[in-house]
Amino acid sequence: MTLTLTVSDEVRTLAPGFTHLAIEAHGLVNGPSTDASSALLDDAARRLAVRLDGRAPHEDPHMVAWRDTYTAFGSKPSRTRNSAEALAKRALTEAGLPRINVLVDLYNAISVAHLVPVGGEDLDRIQGGMRLVRATGTEDFVTVAGGEETVEHPDAGEVVWCDDAGVTCRRWNWRQGPRTRLTEQTTSAIFLLECLAPMTAAESETAGAELAELLEKFSPGAEITIR
Repeated sequence: MTLTLTVSDEVRTLAPGFTHLAIEAHGLVNGPSTDASSALLDDAARRLAVRLDGRAPHEDPHMVAWRDTYTAFGSKPSRTRNSAEALAKRALTEAGLPRINVLVDLYNAISVAHLVPVGGEDLDRIQGGMRLVRATGTEDFVTVAGGEETVEHPDAGEVVWCDDAGVTCRRWNWRQGPRTRLTEQTTSAIFLLECLAPMTAAESETAGAELAELLEKFSPGAEITIR
């Protein structure tokens, strides 16, 4: 069954130029990072350096738009960076990008190469549909701190992704909760590419098509739908 994704009117008012592209995939094969997935991350870092041409990631126009949006809902973008900017910053360091698992490596590579926030959620762990809303501040966000599971609450007005069980990602695309993240056992997933103007629909579709191709390459026979 296709996952329902809803963006609230409050979020659309806050960011009228927001669009998202979803890739739903079933029959995926995941596992530890491989030489091939690691090479994609290295190549993404090279592509990023060419794209930036000496600029810092936060100076890219798409990242500027995300910083402005974070400020609009009360978050400090220099302290809580959107996921694409945070990854890009790491990609340009000597340490480079982290290797997590194959599926996460694939979407992180697309995020860095195209400078677009990309998230992946395990469909088997999502309860009900997913909604992008402005939080009341009472919602539960289950995370891990100091090795212990703990429950946090978003700030009132903060933009969050949530399902019927609680918040799945805080500050729009800043921190994902462990409950729905992609693990080595994941076989079905939803990948979200989140875009603000000036990133165009054509640019997001190009990034989405590249991710879909990688998923097909690394999981032959997977059922993949782009919407």
